[in-house]
Amino acid sequence: MRERSLRQVAMVCCLAGFALLVGGCKKQVGAAPPAPTPAPAAAQPTVTINASTTSINPGDAVTLTWSSTDATDLSIAPGVGRVAPSGTTTVTPAQSTTYQAIANGPGGSATASVRITVAAAAAEAPPAAAPGMDELFRQNVQDAYFDFNKSDLRADARSALTRTAEFLRSYPQLKVSIEGHCDERGSTEYNLGLGERRAQAARDFLVQLGISTDRMTTVSYGKEQPFCTQSNETCWQQNRRAHFVRAQ
Repeated sequence: MRERSLRQVAMVCCLAGFALLVGGCKKQVGAAPPAPTPAPAAAQPTVTINASTTSINPGDAVTLTWSSTDATDLSIAPGVGRVAPSGTTTVTPAQSTTYQAIANGPGGSATASVRITVAAAAAEAPPAAAPGMDELFRQNVQDAYFDFNKSDLRADARSALTRTAEFLRSYPQLKVSIEGHCDERGSTEYNLGLGERRAQAARDFLVQLGISTDRMTTVSYGKEQPFCTQSNETCWQQNRRAHFVRAQ
């Protein structure tokens, strides 16, 4: 019995020693290496676009200015196309247009826009109506002016009557009344006679230029219908005239 117990003890010791031997020979496993740090995400692109003015008239030019960050591709539409990351260009839109800058990069895309408003073209004015006969008469028939107490034609009066004759020849249906006028100095009777002589002098000169007498009548108003009422030479000169009126 005692021998059996000794054998059991010996067997246990052998087994324990064997376990220790096996454990000491087993290869020690090292700790797992740390996981690698992920790369940072690419930055989101940014873009801006501006215009030198946003309201123009047809035919005017506008300068576009843009800038971007973190973009590998930048384009502007419509009509401009691919551009540098920043810069300027000139455009001349024919109509109101929105220009859009489009930036693309590893981090995504971004857009920005600016609108140019083109004013509507002014409506073409209708052609001016042809002047009527009364307006043509005022533009082309000129009075003849006289010196104080005179009824003979000065050089400027002859030039004015020559232009009047040219107009009357162009419109043979027209008839005129030639009024003789005087300034305020002198009697009523004297000025009526002087006014008549002035009207006659203008008519006679027009006859010499080929205007028929049956197209002209004369009348004298003397000093009774002044064109200017101040008592000075400037005003009196305006009243010493042969004045033309279109006859009805």
